[in-house]
Amino acid sequence: MSDGPDDAHIRPDGVDDATVEALGKLSEALEAVEEARGHLYAFHRRCGTADLMLGDAVDLLRSAGHDEIADRVEADLVGRNIIEGRWSFQVVEDYDDNYYAAFRDHERKAREELADGKRHLFEAEMKEDRRTAGRRHHEALP
Repeated sequence: MSDGPDDAHIRPDGVDDATVEALGKLSEALEAVEEARGHLYAFHRRCGTADLMLGDAVDLLRSAGHDEIADRVEADLVGRNIIEGRWSFQVVEDYDDNYYAAFRDHERKAREELADGKRHLFEAEMKEDRRTAGRRHHEALP
């Protein structure tokens, strides 16, 4: 058994350091987009939760005899768009369809054209450089 990386993480012949570095940076940018997407989904969830809590607050205001305030809050805030014409799910869908999908597609196509589609070559080579071969918890593969 080899103590090196698997074939999926070995640089194809003819791929130079500059290309591996560029693909690594493109992958890193995609990871930032993935993280932003997670925050956007969290934002979407919090907006929905806030709207449901707002409905509960309106009900409690009514129960406490504050119908005028409840009516005002309900009419103006419950179900309100978070930005012009959109609820948060529409923002998420637009991000996914028009930015995230395009970003992922470009990153994948660049890897396919330049490195036989292999992912994380930069990181795999960094792992090989930094680990102590043969030492427990420094294995190349699981």
